This record gives sequence, C-alpha cells and structure tokens, in this order.
Amino acid sequence: MAFTASDPIKIIVAILLPPLGVFFEVGLKGHFWLNLLLTLLGYVPGIIHAIYVIFKK
Repeated sequence: MAFTASDPIKIIVAILLPPLGVFFEVGLKGHFWLNLLLTLLGYVPGIIHAIYVIFKK
C-alpha cells in the first residue's frame, strides 16, 4: 500500500464528492455504485467509504 502523489487530491475530492473520488480510484466498478448509493442515503457514509477505498488500494 504505497502512498502516491495523487492520493491527497483523491482524498480532497472524496470529501467534496465521494463518488468522484472512488471513480478516480477504481472506475465504474462495484465500489463506485456502492458509494453512490451510500452518498444518496447519507453523505457521511459515502465519505467514509470513499476514504476507505482510497486507503485500501
């Protein structure tokens, strides 16, 4: 799990628009759709999931 130079940008985007941050990390895969659903149901769960996906990768 290497920390790259683009990770801080992805984290900032994940806080502002969680699905976009996940999209930058994994594309249009399952995590993106899950994050979109979590963001629609509640903004904070979307942020938490986006940060998790970015740090997990």
